[in-house]
Amino acid sequence: MKITVIGGTGLIGSQLVSRLRGAGHEVVAASLSTGVDLLTGEGLDQALAGADTVVNVTNSPTFDEASPDFFRTTMGHLLAAGERAGVRHQVILSIVGVDRVPQLDYYRAKTLQEELLRQGPTTYSIVRATQFFEFMDAVMSWSTEDHTVRLPSTPVQPIAAADVVDALADVATAPPRNGILDVAGPDVFPLDELGRRTVSARHDHLTVVTDEQAGMFAAVEGDVLVAGPDARVAPTRYEDWLSTPR
Repeated sequence: MKITVIGGTGLIGSQLVSRLRGAGHEVVAASLSTGVDLLTGEGLDQALAGADTVVNVTNSPTFDEASPDFFRTTMGHLLAAGERAGVRHQVILSIVGVDRVPQLDYYRAKTLQEELLRQGPTTYSIVRATQFFEFMDAVMSWSTEDHTVRLPSTPVQPIAAADVVDALADVATAPPRNGILDVAGPDVFPLDELGRRTVSARHDHLTVVTDEQAGMFAAVEGDVLVAGPDARVAPTRYEDWLSTPR
């Protein structure tokens, strides 16, 4: 099978390219560094030539009100190029609960991306993942001042990027779902508790304070970021991931 990975040099894309190639597939890693620009469409026709499946793991450069325009433009170019190339399966990576957090610009933008895919000309699959372990440092940095980290108690069910890659690889090489697969880690944590575990494991000189108004996830109500009973539950636990040298 020939598969094009859009965003194939990033955190998820680079691992996905390696995983698919290791399974014997012909894989094109497409990104700005390889001459493919989703915002202009430059290089897309060449990158998609002969592809059976396209997996799009690109991300908006900002999380603000500009993000909907990014996804509207890039999905338009990608779907049109896919139709020209005869692509039979379009896959995107999205977020668990994305359509239940209209307060956040970025989540509205990702919901728009999903809607554009559903309305497009090609059969599709959507993989919705929970928050990545790898993003915890960034989440904490948004609300850190001096030696204090302020985090809300929003429930999250984080997942290792490698486990997201495994799910994407399985979906990309299977028939189109024309629907959604949720993937999540094995444990649910309040976000502030996850911060404390992170600080403790790394012996950082930081104090995590519960603050329901702090950071982006303060806008999230209830357990909408926690996967439902039909989700694919990944095996990697956060404590094990924290203790693994990288």
